[in-house]
Parts: sequence; structure tokens; C-alpha cells
Amino acid sequence: MSALQVLITRLDPELPMPRYAKGGDAGADIYSRIDITLAPGERALVPTGIAIALPDGYVALVHPRSGLAIKHGVTMVNAPGTVDAAFRGELQCIMINHDAHESVTFKRGDRIAQLVFQKVEHAEFVEVSTLPGSSRGDGGFGSTGRA
Repeated sequence: MSALQVLITRLDPELPMPRYAKGGDAGADIYSRIDITLAPGERALVPTGIAIALPDGYVALVHPRSGLAIKHGVTMVNAPGTVDAAFRGELQCIMINHDAHESVTFKRGDRIAQLVFQKVEHAEFVEVSTLPGSSRGDGGFGSTGRA
């Protein structure tokens, strides 16, 4: 299997390149460019020190790290974040501390999120007066029952 070539500029050359922690991982770790403390309930934009260029037809999805979520209650407000192929600015993560009592501190170089790359399909929207039926129909949230 060939790897997708992603062009990257390190805006902060002292930070590591994104990397996969283990073979077979879907997400490559990215790092905080700054020291920052998030109080309980606080959110902040955390820069990563990198900018990327993706080939047309691809997207980078920025996912939260599960370890931060379980250990500290920290996640991303807009998870997953979407990095379009045409975007060339610094990748930044909107982090939030959901812990009700404890602040969390990130040091420069701490892993804060993961990049996952996917192919993108573009849709052709075809307006119709009615949609074809399905077994679910228009049943909304919880309409399929409990597991």
C-alpha cells in the first residue's frame, strides 16, 4: 500500500513532525506550539506549528486524543476538525476542558490531537419532490430502539 504524500511546512522547526505512534494507527499525532492552561469549562485555540498541503480530493480530519478525554476530560469543540485541500494556514485545535474541577496544562510539544486523512467524494445535488422510501423512513433520534 502506498502512502499519501502530504506536503508540510514546520512553522516551528523545533517541534516534531506529525507521527504515527504505532504501526497501523489511523491518526498521526500533532503537537501544541504553546504552553497553555485550560481552566474547568474553558476552551482555547491551540496552534500546532504546522501547515499542510493536501492533494485535491483529500481531507485531513483533526481528531481528539482519547487519552486526553479519559484522563483529563479534554476534547475538541468541533471534533473532528476539517482541513480542506485548499487550506494553507497553520493547523489549530479548538480545545475544551470538560473537567468540572481541575485545570489541565499543555506544554509546548505535548501531543494534543491526531490527523486522519481520507478521500473525499463530491455530491451532485438532485432536487426531487419526494424521496424514495426506506425501512427507517423519517424516524429520528432513537427511532431504531435500544441495543
